[in-house]
Amino acid sequence: MEKKVRLGVIGTGHMGQYHVNVAKQLADAELIGIFDANLERATQIAEKHKTKAFSTVEELLKETDAIVIAAPTFLHHKIAKQALTEKKHVLVEKPISQTVEEAKELVTLAKQNKLILQVGHVERFNGAVLELGKIAEHPLLIESRRIAPYNSRITDVGVVLDMMIHDIDIVLNLVKSDVKEVKAVGSSVVSNHEDIASVVLTFANGCVASLNASRASQAKIRTLNISQKDSYVFLDFTNQEIELHRQASSTTQLGSGEIKYRQESIVEKIFVHKDNPLKQEHEHFVKCIKGESEPMVKGDSDIRTLEVAYKILEEIHGKK
Repeated sequence: MEKKVRLGVIGTGHMGQYHVNVAKQLADAELIGIFDANLERATQIAEKHKTKAFSTVEELLKETDAIVIAAPTFLHHKIAKQALTEKKHVLVEKPISQTVEEAKELVTLAKQNKLILQVGHVERFNGAVLELGKIAEHPLLIESRRIAPYNSRITDVGVVLDMMIHDIDIVLNLVKSDVKEVKAVGSSVVSNHEDIASVVLTFANGCVASLNASRASQAKIRTLNISQKDSYVFLDFTNQEIELHRQASSTTQLGSGEIKYRQESIVEKIFVHKDNPLKQEHEHFVKCIKGESEPMVKGDSDIRTLEVAYKILEEIHGKK
């Protein structure tokens, strides 16, 4: 495909408006227009970004080669299936669908029609995460913290499918081993779904991952720590920064009534190319459509992520 990819965005809510903004900046794609169930909002967003607000999904699909789905989760399967059936490439926000069975159906449909189906795990395009795979080769222990204030706009899913799913996806991609055991606890604080969750994943190769997420906090923290045999990695998603600690040694000295502890290590600041992860996600989607790149977040991978997420939800809600 030599000409620009004709792109449409469905859903102009919290994430949708960011997708529209990024789509307008792409060099190899043209934003044809947008659709939202709230036509008034769609019109406002369209005017702001100098594009067209379509009155139906069908009309938008007729004019485009690919669509970005940023509608509520319960609509993901229906819209994605409609688009794939009409031979349109799809970038759908996470989670891909409400059930694993629906996700498998979409992946199969995309393969049958030889279409790109990309799931919006935007953290995969974080500059620090792109570098992480080069230095985290044999994780022994992974610890993630993803906490933030409550966002009243997100009401259809809990913290596991809203926030923790990013870390599940990253961890599964790093460890590359089967999940042997899932332990999880969580509770509702400010919504009808779980708002805090603490999870331990044990892998067949011995790696252990501790994932903690909250959307009932007054602070915003997104970090990932990885312990390996000869190194320790600290990643800050917000600042897109990585620190690599090597050759750690410690000594304890007993003095006159004092215990002195000293630790020495070499700390490397890994160079990270910092860019807008959402923009990079869109650019990657377009390159895949044009045949210039292979999908980074493949459908089969996201089915596995969704399966683990639902095991976590079963653990949490089965204990109530």
